[in-house]
Amino acid sequence: MKSLVLYASQSGNTKKLADVVYDVLPGEKKIYPADEIPDSLADFDFIAVGFWFQGGKPDLKTTGLLPKLGNKKIFLFATHGAARASAHAQQGMAAAKKLAAGATVLGTFSCQGEVSPKVLTAAAAKPEPPPWLSDAPAAKGHPDQNDLAELRQQLTGILNEF
Repeated sequence: MKSLVLYASQSGNTKKLADVVYDVLPGEKKIYPADEIPDSLADFDFIAVGFWFQGGKPDLKTTGLLPKLGNKKIFLFATHGAARASAHAQQGMAAAKKLAAGATVLGTFSCQGEVSPKVLTAAAAKPEPPPWLSDAPAAKGHPDQNDLAELRQQLTGILNEF
């Protein structure tokens, strides 16, 4: 199996997840930031795409990438300031799946990621604060070792069925 990990990471949170995904993948594999996509994706059997949420959906780099993954088997993973089970987090992952409509999504994973003080200050100053803002304090220190272990376990299970 030849695999590719693509990720967009603003603060390093999604990069932590991408490194775990890369470590779990067997066989020939490559890892790239989302803005360094290989010219051709045809040779890859499995593509894992990591992103952060921007305005309740995947960041702009990932938004442009996901529609290009038609006919591929993919795994989506994300970090966000919102609580994992929140409507905001669920809607963000649903938006990613919709953008990747031509691909076969084998699984998804998301967890909170620590939000920088600069972003928190800017979000709090908005006339209508974003829905994730009240969850953001609980994101401090995430992704943590428990998040990474859960990702490792979930992806291993998916790959065993693949």
